[in-house]
Amino acid sequence: MKTILIHGSGHKAASWTETVLYMKNNNDILCPDLSSLLNGKEASYNNLYSSFTEYCNRIDEQIHLCGISLGGILALNYAMDFPEKVKTLMLIGTPYKIPKAAFAFQNMIFRFLPKSVFENMAFNKKDTFILANSMKNLDFSGRVQNIKCPALVICGEKDNANMKSAYFLSQNIKSAELKIIENAGHAVNEEAPEALAKILDEYYDLSKSIG
Repeated sequence: MKTILIHGSGHKAASWTETVLYMKNNNDILCPDLSSLLNGKEASYNNLYSSFTEYCNRIDEQIHLCGISLGGILALNYAMDFPEKVKTLMLIGTPYKIPKAAFAFQNMIFRFLPKSVFENMAFNKKDTFILANSMKNLDFSGRVQNIKCPALVICGEKDNANMKSAYFLSQNIKSAELKIIENAGHAVNEEAPEALAKILDEYYDLSKSIG
């Protein structure tokens, strides 16, 4: 069974490299690059989600989905739309709705950053703004209760921006557990890759034992 690890908007697929190296069964792990999935289409959320959906649906079996931040939003969206395809769902530092004030402040900061700063992010400066503007009204708070698969919600101890969302998701997804990773901020897969790998391995082993 394939495991798909989905990066956030501030990073690329390579942000998973160290976590994957620490995982026991890493031969079936896929780490798609979100900008590549768009295949030249405009970087709107609808286009990105459509491309991500096509990517997942090409796999002819159930999948484990694990996403951080934007990747978590995509995973959450897919799990709600295609419940029969998702074996387990892992959400790391994932907002269930876009916090408009914080998002607006982030966009203001981004406007003053040089284009070179975006070279290490998922999308270039222009596409980052297109994506952000297309996501500002996203709100899954009324749908997460419908998720049926086992779910694990993960948040870094210092990720204050997403802690409230982590508690909401863990309380409103019926089978969800919550794990807080100590001494880590938002980018758990880069700040605490070994701890994250251990949590993922244990959760995947548990999901196998319960079928």
